[in-house]
Amino acid sequence: MANPPDATVPATMSAMLLTGHGDVDKLVYRDDVPTPQPGPGEVLVRVTATAKNNTDRKAREGLYPVKKGEVTSFAMGGEPTLTFPRIQGADIAGRVAAVGEGVDPARLGERGLLDFNLYPDARRDINLTPDYYGHGADGGFAEYVAVPSDQFHHVPNPELSDAELAALGMCSYQTAYHMMTSARVSAGERVLVSGASGGVGTALIQLCRIVGAIPYAVSQPEKAAALKALGAEAVIDRGDLDGFAERVLAATGGAPIDAVMDLVGGEMTDCFIDTMIQDMKARTTYPRLSIAGASGGNISEILWTRIYLYQVQIFGVSHGTREEAEQLIAWIRSGELRPVLHAAFRLSELHTAERYFVSRGSNFLGKIVIVPDSQWNEHGAPFALASSPSSQSSANQEPRP
Repeated sequence: MANPPDATVPATMSAMLLTGHGDVDKLVYRDDVPTPQPGPGEVLVRVTATAKNNTDRKAREGLYPVKKGEVTSFAMGGEPTLTFPRIQGADIAGRVAAVGEGVDPARLGERGLLDFNLYPDARRDINLTPDYYGHGADGGFAEYVAVPSDQFHHVPNPELSDAELAALGMCSYQTAYHMMTSARVSAGERVLVSGASGGVGTALIQLCRIVGAIPYAVSQPEKAAALKALGAEAVIDRGDLDGFAERVLAATGGAPIDAVMDLVGGEMTDCFIDTMIQDMKARTTYPRLSIAGASGGNISEILWTRIYLYQVQIFGVSHGTREEAEQLIAWIRSGELRPVLHAAFRLSELHTAERYFVSRGSNFLGKIVIVPDSQWNEHGAPFALASSPSSQSSANQEPRP
């Protein structure tokens, strides 16, 4: 292992270990975890910030059933890959601290962002057995992580802090982009985005604008101004489901929604389908629904006659491809994608961050990031919440759409 240019990599590090399925008490903070070694083709990254995602909580709680009554984590390759102890955290920003065999030492010190996928093969256009760092391998809720060098993408942009770079992580943005590419969203189309204030939702709004589509956000009215500033054409209150389709059509001026990006599931899915099929004569494309979440419930009651008679196309989406990740990195480097960073928390305060994430209030928009305590003063303190224990000497940081 090569040494970094500024310090020797320590033999042990601080990390938050997930010790089993359950509540936040299953997350145990340790300062004596062996520092990983980069293997051939890998880089060792000194973590400066890792974005928090809903998948961290769902994996911890075992909320990825693929059979009725099952409580587990997903195992698309046939065998469970989440073993304990595990270091979670997928959306990792940091600096190359050491390189493995076959990696150019010139990468030492390079700042980058991780493509979080554990790809099963070298294919660039498909990813059939999705898994990721923080689930099938250790992730970024630690001081160091070893990852493939070709998936740690150099992002030098000096206008982005490391916390903001982590907030642009692939877990949200690649999922959002794959939802759009699966449904073949194109310029001029009207796209309904559910869960619009979260990480994937805010990514979808930006990505729609980049490709020329028109995003309509489903969210709370008090978040409307921020979501419109981000690019939403209008913000629709979920409210009473009986009048939801009418509220959407009022927002679009009576024009049909071409595609729905569904992050909610449950009873909302049938409501979204009903919204798209209100006036089929006004449509120019088949109604399309991409779903990549079930926060509103894992069971939906849907009349399948409505699906095939109205020719509704449904796409299940999990993660994405190497090609999509590389396109997103290009948009980040060009400044076309902007971070929506809500706040930062110390790694040692991950329990507090998890509870805050679940109970997010009306002012929550975008992402929170987790910063190792050793990196806090430089990379976390400027973004601490005023009410957080981390903010002892930090001013409150408003979300940055």
